[in-house]
Amino acid sequence: MFTGYEEFKKDIFALTKIDLNAYKEKQMKRRIDTLITKNSVNNYKDYVALIKSDKEKFEQFVNFLTINVSEFYRNPEQWEILDKEVFPTLIQKFGKNLKIWSAACSTGDEPYSLVMALSKHIPVNQIKIIATDIDKQVLDKARLGLYNEKSIASVPAEFKKKYFKQIGSSYQISDEIKRQVEFKEHNLLKDPYPAGCHLIVCRNVLIYFTEEAKEEIYKKFNASLNKEGILFIGSTEQIMNYKELNYLRKQSFFFEKA
Repeated sequence: MFTGYEEFKKDIFALTKIDLNAYKEKQMKRRIDTLITKNSVNNYKDYVALIKSDKEKFEQFVNFLTINVSEFYRNPEQWEILDKEVFPTLIQKFGKNLKIWSAACSTGDEPYSLVMALSKHIPVNQIKIIATDIDKQVLDKARLGLYNEKSIASVPAEFKKKYFKQIGSSYQISDEIKRQVEFKEHNLLKDPYPAGCHLIVCRNVLIYFTEEAKEEIYKKFNASLNKEGILFIGSTEQIMNYKELNYLRKQSFFFEKA
């Protein structure tokens, strides 16, 4: 709809360090054009000027770029595998002091789910999850820990009762769970990755990236993992060339560092 997208991508990178080249262009451009129109702006240049001068519009833009569709225990059958097979194996190999990274954690549903799931195997106060996302606003939401009924629909009943308090029509997660998660801002395309991870969880995020960007990220995840550490990906994703990238396939969505 608007012209000058190449220039716009450079401006955005200079401003946010978010590289729009890594996203599928047609999809991303369409979403951005819609947002610009919604803000009653007629071209990319004016929109860049707007987000430079208005902190709220800047936050809105970053929030809009990061596609946040999140829920607790998403795809419960995969969490079942995590609980019955992956956690016991990791604890057996590496002990109870596991380093777990929830990458692109969105509003916190996933890292909080990890703490609850792991609490069946390790005392809650011994669990530590690193949770990162590029979007400041979703990290603020994550720290707040307030969710709607739909978000927590798949949480096992015992945990719902134990770790959530109803506030109006929303549900607040307990401080006991919150304390075990450290939230940080992180850009998968440019920031250094944590080292020595035993489990990395990054689900239903990379579908928005180009094939080149995806491969780069899977390589970096591999370097981040301990030998025999596990990468847990989303049900919308697959790693076709996992052998070349130094993974062994353990289950449909679980890959071990070779």
